Amino acid sequence: MSSTTVNKPKELTPEQKAVLDETFEKAQKAFEVIKDYSQEQVDRLIQAVAWAVANKKTFEKIAVMGVEESGLGDPVNRVGKRMKIRGVLRDALRQKSVGLIEEIPEKGIKKYGKPAGIIASLIPTTNPELTPAVTAIYAIKARDVVIFSPHPRSKGTSNEVVRLMREALEREGAPADILQCLPMVSKTLTTELMARADLVMATGGQDMVRAAYSSGTPAYGVGKGNATVIIDETADVKDAAHNTMLSKTKDFGSGCSADGNLIIHESHYDQMIEQLILEGAYLASTEEREKLRVVIWDEEGHRLPDTVAISPQKLAQAASFSIPEDRKFIMVIGDGVGKGKVFADEKLTTLVTLHKYEGDFENALKVAEGVFENGGIGHSCGIYSFSEEHINRLGEWGPFSRIMVRQPNSIGNAGSFTNGMPQTSSMGCGTWGGNATSENVSLKHYMNTTWVSTPIPEDKPSDEELFGEFYDPELEK
Repeated sequence: MSSTTVNKPKELTPEQKAVLDETFEKAQKAFEVIKDYSQEQVDRLIQAVAWAVANKKTFEKIAVMGVEESGLGDPVNRVGKRMKIRGVLRDALRQKSVGLIEEIPEKGIKKYGKPAGIIASLIPTTNPELTPAVTAIYAIKARDVVIFSPHPRSKGTSNEVVRLMREALEREGAPADILQCLPMVSKTLTTELMARADLVMATGGQDMVRAAYSSGTPAYGVGKGNATVIIDETADVKDAAHNTMLSKTKDFGSGCSADGNLIIHESHYDQMIEQLILEGAYLASTEEREKLRVVIWDEEGHRLPDTVAISPQKLAQAASFSIPEDRKFIMVIGDGVGKGKVFADEKLTTLVTLHKYEGDFENALKVAEGVFENGGIGHSCGIYSFSEEHINRLGEWGPFSRIMVRQPNSIGNAGSFTNGMPQTSSMGCGTWGGNATSENVSLKHYMNTTWVSTPIPEDKPSDEELFGEFYDPELEK
């Protein structure tokens, strides 16, 4: 099943080549077994591997391990990510992936699910325990095999998660090598892994995603996040402030869906600030904002790594000021939008920027447009509004792939139990964000589909119906 290498990376060392050759040989043997599994078999396997890591006792250990190893995120909050595994499992179990998976009688169409083959999965340092589990569920459901490439900063955690899932496979009599982790971490090795695989799943930084798309192998990657939320004059301010806190504090704001910018109507602006403070926000002064700028971005606007996904107290300390221990996140007043305005960019930490808009809803869209000029186009937007006109206008206008209405972006974007979004840990950003899909990457993206077409009664409109007023019968003589 493996495709031929298209883009040659730096030459592998003999040791690296031997490792990769052996890994792919094992993967191919495992694939030859799983590709013939029944729907019942793969459904049982995904339940087994999911429970092996998603039970509370186990996931608490690996969540803490991931935070301690990488230095990123909140160990208390991260434990909650085990619920995402439940959501992904729910979605996967409710779909067919073997044999006839869909039928459209009126079109004479039947669709049959087929595996994609050997998947190369690149794991981000912010999700070393969640991404392998989510990928494993969807891949096994589709009868694929996976070779994981962990992030150097959290490789121990990812290896432990994969080890637990391999043991679960063995207990069910399935090949453990359905899931493998590269035993060594190197950019050259990962590049060659992507080139040899049949499909690449790349979740992480933009350099990683670009490498996946240039590997010569079909790839699903994700774009840069910068979740922006509009709070219009019809919003419930208490609800908006509470959800902002939930979104901004989840795993210390490490997710690309964490609220980064609030665009607030003038009629609610002061009240929103007051309510955010009640929810645990600290409003930084102009002087403190400038101190934050220096420790979050370099002079060229590139994100500095040391302040990613840290507590607001540590963030303030890094910027040489202090905040009370009960504060949950920091907010700053925006100094403008557009290119070069870094506070309108993605934060990836416990910081949110406030922007005020005046007048009608079109002015909110102008501010949002400026935010996305700086970064995050294609990813997501949120809105707190009870105006269907405003919600529909945002949906029609927005250069982003998902809009959360009256719900926390960091919880809703990737699917939750209170919305209908496909549950995932990887979100495409469409052509806006340089991605192959604008959807939440889920089961269908792990599969090939064979369409079988049988004849139906002719469905051929007349020329008059097709061309309308442009049709001229004289030109058809």
